[in-house]
Amino acid sequence: MFITKLGDHFLQLPVVNLSLREPGRHDRRGLTDELPAADAVAWRLSVGYGSKHGFDELWSAFLDAVDPAAVRVLLIGPWWVRDYVPVRETLERVVADADRFPALEALFIADVTSEDCEISWLEMSDVTPVLKAFPQLTDLVVRGGNGLVLNPVQHGRLTTLRFESGGLPDDVVRAVAASELPALERLELWFGVDEYGGDATIDDIAPILAGTRLPSLRHLGLENSEFQDEIAAAVAHAPVVPRLESLSLAMGVLSDEGAAALLEGQPLTHLKSLDLHHHYLTDAMQERVRQALPGVDVDLSEAEEDDEDEWRYVAVAE
Repeated sequence: MFITKLGDHFLQLPVVNLSLREPGRHDRRGLTDELPAADAVAWRLSVGYGSKHGFDELWSAFLDAVDPAAVRVLLIGPWWVRDYVPVRETLERVVADADRFPALEALFIADVTSEDCEISWLEMSDVTPVLKAFPQLTDLVVRGGNGLVLNPVQHGRLTTLRFESGGLPDDVVRAVAASELPALERLELWFGVDEYGGDATIDDIAPILAGTRLPSLRHLGLENSEFQDEIAAAVAHAPVVPRLESLSLAMGVLSDEGAAALLEGQPLTHLKSLDLHHHYLTDAMQERVRQALPGVDVDLSEAEEDDEDEWRYVAVAE
């Protein structure tokens, strides 16, 4: 199971799930006459497995039932009927109606858990048009890496960007690094594993660590990686770190080597939090980290057994 969230300012909004499950009949919790105000909730659109209705019909019904001009948060759940299909046509439909959503601030593409589809099986596409079509967007979360494309973009309002993946393509990482995102405060990248298309390297994130295109960055998450020790060593001397308030190197295969490099680099005592959960640190190194950062909220949960005969694994792959 993989669960995430949108930016902190949207956490209190209840989620209303809309779906069309039977021919000619609306789901009880969905498109009825008793829907809440459009700006009071986060709207999640979900195509039921085996439904007679596809995303086009669901989208049309949504636009008819809800005032799109007031919608602030939109989550796209499962968009396929039976076989997994790329999200391209679904995003094209959303982008085509972008002018009807002037208040949209947060968008979650592929709000899908493993109960519906494993993260590595999600069929993605180019998400660049979304950023171009919604210049007012502040939060964008994208789940899935198979077929994912992003081109370098300029976006003046985006404050939160997260790519969750069991295998994040290197082209996507380089596109993030090359984008002009002056308002971005939170960036999180789940690198995943090579087996599922996660072919990024430490060189691909160098511009991110330099921070020149991210002047507002306050939280950086470089996570779920097979080269977590290399990331830690690079972060130890990265120019972007002194202005961060929080840092996450969680969910990967961080070992004592990476943790030692991190502690031997620039000071981290200015951080409010350091997330290292799901790691391969020995008890002695965990204690060293705690003692070195007494005023920092350090998450060292989910310690994995570091057996030389066992394969180290990231938290989210398939």
